Amino acid sequence: MKTKLDIAKNWLPRYTGTQIDEFGDYILLTNFHNYLNSFAEKFNCEIKGIGKPMQASTNKDGLTIVNFGMGSANAATIMDLLIARHPKGILFLGKCGGLKRSTELGHFILPIAAIRGEGTSNDYMLPEVPALPSFKLHKFVSDKLIQRKMEYRSGVVYTTNRRVWEWDSKFKKYLRKLGAIGIDMETATIFVVGYTNQIARGALLLVSDLPMIPDGIKTEDSDREITSNFTDMHLQIGIEAMTEVGTKGEEIKHFTF
Repeated sequence: MKTKLDIAKNWLPRYTGTQIDEFGDYILLTNFHNYLNSFAEKFNCEIKGIGKPMQASTNKDGLTIVNFGMGSANAATIMDLLIARHPKGILFLGKCGGLKRSTELGHFILPIAAIRGEGTSNDYMLPEVPALPSFKLHKFVSDKLIQRKMEYRSGVVYTTNRRVWEWDSKFKKYLRKLGAIGIDMETATIFVVGYTNQIARGALLLVSDLPMIPDGIKTEDSDREITSNFTDMHLQIGIEAMTEVGTKGEEIKHFTF
């Protein structure tokens, strides 16, 4: 295996238990088992990769969902491995912490960009290269949100490789200076590695906690409540948006900066 593509073709089935030709043209990425399970139940399709690092399921319309795990390293891995299939579009359905007073629990964030605080993306592009989504893909997502009259925000999110930072007042002060609307662990990586691999990509984030205040830090109980009240809608919007992209047959072109 001499090239990146050679490796990806060998590793994608090994990581996911799914053959390359079993992946659809459009892909939803998540890091939560319940999204994958709900998708498989909704479309009565098999979950492959049980016992593997990642699991995947594909419906009859050619839409695949992949649970890739948590964090920027895993996000980079799946975005690299998917060059073996080279999908026409990828949408990340993730959760994030709200950093502004205007972001409330259950709101959606459609990020216009992500600040690269995770470090992983530096192995792909120079630090000054912005982490951006494919805006045409985001238009399909925003249309679905507007049709449902859903509350959503658009702004810049900060991506970090730190999972436990909510106690760190110095880091919180830094976040306030940045003016970011939300914080997560994967979005910037997905945007940059997608750009590097010439894969159209986007993200729809669900505000699951308000970590800048002590009472807003995520707990098992609060996360269970968010999951119960909002994740079905989160998944459904992702399904409809990516299915519509495929149905309309609109190519999401990749441009270099």
